[in-house]
Amino acid sequence: MDTIRDGNFCQVIAGTHKGKSGRVKDLHISKTGHQTLTVEQDSGIRFKTLLKNVIKVLEG
Repeated sequence: MDTIRDGNFCQVIAGTHKGKSGRVKDLHISKTGHQTLTVEQDSGIRFKTLLKNVIKVLEG
C-alpha cells in the first residue's frame, strides 16, 4: 500500500464523505492520536476525514 502524502489524489471509501475524491492538502495527527487529512475537491470545496477512510488513486 502506497503512503498518502500532500498533493496525492485520493478517494474516500468510508465515512460521511464516502464516494468523494480530491487532493490531499493537510495530513495531521489529532490530540487523540487519530490521523486526519483535508481533501480539496476540484470545485474548491474542502472537507476533513480520517486517513483510514481514504485510498490513493492514480490520475488519468
